Amino acid sequence: MAEILGVVLLLGALLIGWLAVRRLRLIRIGGVDVALRRVRAAAPDSTRNWNLGVARYKGDEFVWFRVISLGRRANMVLSRRELEIVDRRKPGPTEEYVVPADSTVLRCRDGQHTVELAMTPDVLTGFLAWLEATPPGRYSFRQAS
Repeated sequence: MAEILGVVLLLGALLIGWLAVRRLRLIRIGGVDVALRRVRAAAPDSTRNWNLGVARYKGDEFVWFRVISLGRRANMVLSRRELEIVDRRKPGPTEEYVVPADSTVLRCRDGQHTVELAMTPDVLTGFLAWLEATPPGRYSFRQAS
């Protein structure tokens, strides 16, 4: 019985170590902390289903990785070419414990997905600069009205 408990504890420690190393790697290659929530048509104003993650900019894509995931691939990819900011708001009282402190929540859509992104002021500034920094003649940043 003690051997089984020891193996379970060892596996748990390895899993936690793997998640920590993965997050540090994502941050070191230019990642930022962003909470993401997919907006469903059935419950567009739900305050549930926020996921903490690390996002990074990869050319014309905003690539988001869930923090608690064993996968190596991105969980969400948003294209700058089609991305629109639909709404901006402060987190509600039931969301404040889930999203990063002092966050702004952006509701965005890119044609395929509608998501909400919760970002700190510094990350928001970088995200908006990335959206607006389109090379001349390619396409332009759009804000839904």
